[in-house]
Amino acid sequence: MHIQVVNFQLNGVNQEEYIKLCEEEAPTFAAIPGLLSKVWLADPATNTYGGVYTWRDRQAMEDYIQSELFHAVLTAPEIAGVTSRGFAILEGPTRVTRGLAEAIV
Repeated sequence: MHIQVVNFQLNGVNQEEYIKLCEEEAPTFAAIPGLLSKVWLADPATNTYGGVYTWRDRQAMEDYIQSELFHAVLTAPEIAGVTSRGFAILEGPTRVTRGLAEAIV
């Protein structure tokens, strides 16, 4: 499995408008091949939002990064300053601590 953390700031929309957009788009994200889960993040105090994606493997994440959907995220006028980082999972300790990845397996 592979984890991706995406962060950004809202641009020209408030949190309530953003939440509505997220609810509309959640089914689109749920249908991404290789995506095991997405946790939607919000820190209104710092205007930082994003997601933690759990992918089947690194290739599934790479496929998403090359997709039209990810390009749409990067260019969406409602968000700015998008960052994306991928991480390998340390599976042994993750199992011990009942990490999200372990719950999915």
